Amino acid sequence: MNDPTDTFHRLRPRLQGIAYRMLGSSAEAEDVVQDAWLRWHESPHDQLDSSEAWLVTITTRLAIDRLRSAKLQREHYVGTWLPEPLLSDAPVTPEQLLERADDVSVAFLTLLERLAPEARAAFLLREVFDADYGEVAEALGKTESACRQIVHRAKAQLQDDRPRHAVPRADQLRLLRGFADAASSGQFATLKSLLAEDAQLVGDGGGIVPSFGVPLVGNQRIAQLYLATHLKYGDAVRFEVVVLNGRWGVLRFIGNTLESAQSFETDGQRILTLHVQRNPEKLARIAAALGRDTGPVPSP
Repeated sequence: MNDPTDTFHRLRPRLQGIAYRMLGSSAEAEDVVQDAWLRWHESPHDQLDSSEAWLVTITTRLAIDRLRSAKLQREHYVGTWLPEPLLSDAPVTPEQLLERADDVSVAFLTLLERLAPEARAAFLLREVFDADYGEVAEALGKTESACRQIVHRAKAQLQDDRPRHAVPRADQLRLLRGFADAASSGQFATLKSLLAEDAQLVGDGGGIVPSFGVPLVGNQRIAQLYLATHLKYGDAVRFEVVVLNGRWGVLRFIGNTLESAQSFETDGQRILTLHVQRNPEKLARIAAALGRDTGPVPSP
């Protein structure tokens, strides 16, 4: 067997990926992986048939327990709960962009909130991490037959609302740059034209900063919101196109403050959904990586 520490660090990205997709929070995912490391460090490695299976199982079970507690807390969350966005380097190829976007996009993680913790774990292990049903059964402590039923029901529960538009990278980038340019310069007509007529904006302020408690619907209302921000802050508003959770998105800065991280679902022609993360606690990691402030924006 390889050195246990080397084995753990080799598998750590997979474990982190499972935990983050389960919890929608980098900090909580890191806590789960750290707990898995402590248990791994104390385990009798020479008695394990598969180090990877053991680590995936313990990480999954820890994430299930953590998600059960999180769901109780989220019932009392102020406004709409959205996952913590991840800032990443641009993928090398369009295929990598679409592959990553399929299983880690903000829209997808938000959709997974509908599933109970065990169903979410079974679905992710099988559909995202390509585990066979024997591995899923071991991780959940259930029979393979039961796990097949859990995954089948989870897929049915999510089927109607899963993002269906596989948009080429170049089209995503063109659309987002056009939107960011129009928002920066207050071009109301252009903003409206880039949004689907029934577009929705879903915001998360966490009760710390103002946000909508329900989705804002309609291209006119959403375009007016972006215009109002431009009129209020003028040249202090700046947009930066980045990769968020595997898709092109934008960061909006007001002065030196990261005000929001914005993720988009499009059909290649129009923006269908905007997920706007404004909760400073969920922006802190991105702001720190960029050397920026986060929190209440400065007065105009």
